[in-house]
Amino acid sequence: MCVPTNKPSEPKLAKSDQWVRDFDLDSFTADMKALGDELEKNQGPADVAHLNKMIMWSNFCGIVGMLTMGLGVHLVPIVALSTFTFSRWTMIAHHTCHGGYDKCHPNKNRWNRFKFAIGGLWSRMCDWFDWMMPEAWNVEHNNRHHYCLSEIEDPDLVENNLMELRTMNLPTFVKWMAMPVVTSVWKWYYYAPNTYKELKLAKWRKAGKKIPEGVVPSDAVTIRTLIFGGTPFYSFWEFFSIVMGPYLVIHFFLFPAPLLAIGEYMGTGHDMYVNAVKNLFLAELLTNVHAFVAIVTNHAGDDMYRFRDGCRPYSGSFYLRQVLASVDFWTGSDINDFMHGYLNYQIEHHLWPSLSMLSYKRSQPLVKAICKKHGVPYVQENVFLRLKKTIDIMTGSSSMRWFPEEYERKFLERDAIAEAAKKNSRKTVLLSDKCMEAVQE
Repeated sequence: MCVPTNKPSEPKLAKSDQWVRDFDLDSFTADMKALGDELEKNQGPADVAHLNKMIMWSNFCGIVGMLTMGLGVHLVPIVALSTFTFSRWTMIAHHTCHGGYDKCHPNKNRWNRFKFAIGGLWSRMCDWFDWMMPEAWNVEHNNRHHYCLSEIEDPDLVENNLMELRTMNLPTFVKWMAMPVVTSVWKWYYYAPNTYKELKLAKWRKAGKKIPEGVVPSDAVTIRTLIFGGTPFYSFWEFFSIVMGPYLVIHFFLFPAPLLAIGEYMGTGHDMYVNAVKNLFLAELLTNVHAFVAIVTNHAGDDMYRFRDGCRPYSGSFYLRQVLASVDFWTGSDINDFMHGYLNYQIEHHLWPSLSMLSYKRSQPLVKAICKKHGVPYVQENVFLRLKKTIDIMTGSSSMRWFPEEYERKFLERDAIAEAAKKNSRKTVLLSDKCMEAVQE
């Protein structure tokens, strides 16, 4: 008599997820690791020369803005100052703070993740002066965002941070009306206070300090939070005096102060100074919008995946998630890449955060080919199409995908097996070396 066996049924997959059924995690991981090792090995003078070119372009924008900001309120100083601020953050600070030039740049005293922009106000002013405190951004972005991508612990998870707006019982067109305000103030309204929260939270965890009852660490801290409810992590005065205040006072009021003397000498009174202040504030609005379009859109859209549990850095799941939860924009010429802040190579950057900008340009077609080989969705679209998809997430018009739970768990288990095998291999090698030493003695 035959006894029927109950074979476990394959999990039911949506049509868009069916690629995962035949996906070979081990082979994909091996290909990505091999490419990453090759890219790192080949970094050198060309990467430094490329960085210097981007610095020159950025500084040129800054000089044009500085020389014209007192001559009247017009487009030239606004665009130039805006682009200088944008490029200084997204390209120069971003990739240096990740360690992209630690090994290949000859000047280790400055172009190093542990030196650049940190250590005090003077370093911050010389290297990267913006609303965010560099040390806080290093924790929030380099650690929390990159290694918790699209998990609930990701501090930049748009779908989670905009949950209040998403669930408001308002017509979609009313929510869309809020977007111009959100995009033009987000750096100081959201990013500066939330990055500082992550720095304080990291210090609490290191000290073993207990998080107060009712406080959800993954909830974003904004200026509104500080004004109306406060946060246990720091006071509004601490935030203003250490993080936001220095940039507000120095950049917008003290930086153009020499124009007061120049205006008196030229007989124009305070006009040049007032023009400069107006241009600086208008440039601030423009650079906020520019940064929002290039940054916030990197990991949001109904074709981007979310995940339930964390994964080990540089494991198979890690490499897969960086592709599935990131998007590339159009790539190509240096001018195109400069105006995107080199954030158009977001997939490649998330796969290997500590490489140079030039390495991402080199690797992009190779990564795309590896994904095609393994059937992994690789999303590359125009940045303005991604902006529309991001706003749809923000307003609740669409939602991100959840990665199939069965396969998420399966891949994490596979990672654990691979890690255990790697450790056993190391032990075997060490034991073999000791035996050889004993024989030789």
